[in-house]
Amino acid sequence: MLYTDRKIENSNLLENLQQQGSLVIDSRQKNGLILYKQYHAEFAGPGALVGGTIDTDLVRLISVGNLALMAPQTAKERISGYLIRRQWNRLIKQITNHSDPLERGQLILNQFEHWFSAQTVEMIPDEAFALLVGVFPQTIRTVRLINMGFD
Repeated sequence: MLYTDRKIENSNLLENLQQQGSLVIDSRQKNGLILYKQYHAEFAGPGALVGGTIDTDLVRLISVGNLALMAPQTAKERISGYLIRRQWNRLIKQITNHSDPLERGQLILNQFEHWFSAQTVEMIPDEAFALLVGVFPQTIRTVRLINMGFD
C-alpha cells in the first residue's frame, strides 16, 4: 500500500490512522507529516511510523515534502518505525527546551529549512510550527518577518 498526495487533508488517510492503521514514512525521501493532536502537534519524518495506538487522537494532518507512505510488512519494520518516530520527537523536544519563545520559533524554522527547502517551509502554516514547539502562531509570524528583514 502506497499513499502519495500533496494535499494530505485526505479524510481517508486520517480515518485510517485514527483507526489504528499503521504506515511508515518513506525513509528514502525528504518527506513527513505534521500530526495535529488536540493541544499540540508532532512531526514524523522519514522512517517514522504513523498511526497505530500512538495516533488515535489525530485531528488533522499536513504533508511536508513529497509524501510517500508504506505499510510495514513485519513487526521488526513496525518497531523500527516506532523507534525512529521517538527520535523525531526527541529532536523537537530539544527545541522546546529553550525558554525563549522567539528562539524556539527560530530554531524550528531553521531545522525545517535544513531538512526541507525554504519554499516547502514557507507553505507550512504558522499554526503548525507553533503547535510543534509550544508558542503562539504570532511568534512564528514574528520570526518569519524578522528573517525577511521586517523588524
